[in-house]
Amino acid sequence: MKKIIGFISLLTLWSMLLVGCGSNDTEVSGESNEKVYTLKMSTQQADTAPIVKGFNTLAERLKEKSDGRLVMEVYPSAQLGSDDDVIEQAEQGVNVALLTDGSRMGVYVEEMGILGAPYLIDNYDEALKITQTDLFQSWTDKLASEHGVRVLSFNWYDGPRHFLTNEPIEKPEDLDGLRVRTPGSPVWQESIKAMGATPIAMPWNEVYTSIQQGAIDGAEAQHTSSYPSRIYEVIDYVNKTGHFQLINGIVVGEQWFNTLPEDLQTLLLEESKAVAEENAREIENMQQEFEEKMIEEGMKVVESDVDAFKEAAMQAYEELDLTDLRDEVYEAIGKE
Repeated sequence: MKKIIGFISLLTLWSMLLVGCGSNDTEVSGESNEKVYTLKMSTQQADTAPIVKGFNTLAERLKEKSDGRLVMEVYPSAQLGSDDDVIEQAEQGVNVALLTDGSRMGVYVEEMGILGAPYLIDNYDEALKITQTDLFQSWTDKLASEHGVRVLSFNWYDGPRHFLTNEPIEKPEDLDGLRVRTPGSPVWQESIKAMGATPIAMPWNEVYTSIQQGAIDGAEAQHTSSYPSRIYEVIDYVNKTGHFQLINGIVVGEQWFNTLPEDLQTLLLEESKAVAEENAREIENMQQEFEEKMIEEGMKVVESDVDAFKEAAMQAYEELDLTDLRDEVYEAIGKE
């Protein structure tokens, strides 16, 4: 009998542990008796990156305006794993969010891939216009309904991306034979190839060591990632091509999002968009500052032939069959 009682007690304790470990949210507040929802924000960016500071601001706003009912925890430098791992968790209903871009989302909704196409837009204001169109809304609706991925906001911005190499790059021909890291999405891979380099897909946090060891010849990135990552220690030149304007979004799983009370859903959507634009305007103003800091560290700036790169990049639109969609986007935002 004692053995039976002990076994039942052990089963009860084990069940309690399973319930506790399986929860996606924190405890119920003792004072208000209201459930606290926790969202873990994942990014490959370093904790010193300006966009991560924006996430911290968002976390503060959410906690304050929800009276502590909605808590965002920020995990920089891929602490929660690769982007692929995190988005898979989100699809399964785990309480995680991911900083992503249109190229990655193009794996789910093909049209969204054009947001990562070369020279699609020239500045943040044009990116903002795209996210406010019915065309863009149709893409995000499809992403949620068919793939279970909810866009909280897609107006985060990290500036123009440039080639980072150990030899000057003035024209596309100068990239011939160089292995250049870029994210693994088809749009970005094809774009880098069209501009003359051999694209190599790898996580950003592996770039420094890979250049140091000679596994790759360079990378392409925005100043706000290049400087905080101390890329100037292994790279001599920043070649200003501005081939991508890096517009980003925060996504969560639709399954988790639907567990939130309606007022917290609204708060999360509204504050994510508001803080994103505030942060984007700050980042716009920081580009020159970061460039000057890299120059102080010994990097040389090359004013590349942007027109030549634009012409070369058009091949990517043809290879990816994006020309008609680009025209549709331009019509939606009034761009010629």
